Amino acid sequence: MKPSSRPPRTPSRLSDSVHRQLNMYALAATAAGVGMLALSQAAEAKIVYTKTHVAILPKHSYKLRLNHEQTDFTLANITFCSDYCNYEFWLTCAAGNSAIGQLTSGYVWGLALKQGSRIGTGQGFFPKGAFLVVGTGVIFVGHWVNVTNGYLGLKFRIGGKTHYGWARMTVETGAPPTPNAPRISATLTGYAYETIPNKPIIAGKTKGPDVVTVQPASLGRLAQGSAGLAAWRKAGGNK
Repeated sequence: MKPSSRPPRTPSRLSDSVHRQLNMYALAATAAGVGMLALSQAAEAKIVYTKTHVAILPKHSYKLRLNHEQTDFTLANITFCSDYCNYEFWLTCAAGNSAIGQLTSGYVWGLALKQGSRIGTGQGFFPKGAFLVVGTGVIFVGHWVNVTNGYLGLKFRIGGKTHYGWARMTVETGAPPTPNAPRISATLTGYAYETIPNKPIIAGKTKGPDVVTVQPASLGRLAQGSAGLAAWRKAGGNK
């Protein structure tokens, strides 16, 4: 076979402008991938909310299961009488769990948080349990005396990992129409928890994710360099 007399082809050198364009497209592909990853992680974050209406009357208790599995907390409404009656409404925590409270005179009192309160690290969580209301005769004391839609701040474990949640209650003290005697009555109207371990939750928040949404820039915008990124931000790409 006769060898070709055509000289070997010399690779052409790309211009600097083309190199810059290719580099920008590579950067765009990387940024888009990272952006999609961030969005997929954001989609996984959510709050699990359970709406309920449970009356916790005197001499009754309720086992609170935030993720509908094991008992995480127990709410107990106790009445015992001799010469006069004593009333106690308290919260007990399963092992490893705790609730936001306040230590006063050697006793832990559960706080009634307001809607919008942050529940997370750096707050006064107490294990074992807390008094919510205590009454003797016709006198009642505690942070939950006659509270409408207050929130318990809760910390509990799922699979060995820490999660934060809340329980919403209305508590009434005093004499009901019948029988004509003082008492404590409570109604649990809902509870929720954050599915992401160690992520704070907002009291009363029933939907997630509570995250910042980032829309990845298009390849075309990133290929335009700084001018394209400026246009992306101006258009609301980073919300």
